[in-house]
Amino acid sequence: MSRERSPGGAGAAVEHSLFLPDADATAALAEALAATRPERAVVHLRGDLGAGKSTLARAWLRALGVTGPVRSPTYTLVERYPLASGGEALHLDLYRIGDAGELEFLGLDDADARLWLVEWPERGRGGLPKADLEVHLGIEGEGRRCGLAFRGNAGESWRAAFVRQWPLAGAC
Repeated sequence: MSRERSPGGAGAAVEHSLFLPDADATAALAEALAATRPERAVVHLRGDLGAGKSTLARAWLRALGVTGPVRSPTYTLVERYPLASGGEALHLDLYRIGDAGELEFLGLDDADARLWLVEWPERGRGGLPKADLEVHLGIEGEGRRCGLAFRGNAGESWRAAFVRQWPLAGAC
């Protein structure tokens, strides 16, 4: 695993590249991100079909204590999950929308969302809150390559907490 810091001061993007060999590693990453997230966070999940975006989102929601079915929002576009700590998590899959204008029909304005997990965020460009974290997933051999880009001041604080929590923080 490697760690690269982009140039810039506070609030600059910080990049981490992680290799996730299996579903257990993906779940461990989700647990570390869930444990260190700010009170309110927006996460953009990027990657091709089958890259593991929904798998990571499902593990993340489980790590936050969501019980019962965790459905993929492929056809519903958004699934809402109450959080034990209050508020709700939103899991969006925007693959099927034509443009950001369609987001207004999803009823997101009144959401008491503590966490947004957004797959295919480029389809909602201009209609979504800015990301505190961008996760880039890709298939690499039998596993997944995961890039983390923390954004803004909230993202920078999140990054600092994450590298203390992640078991291989010194190597990532």
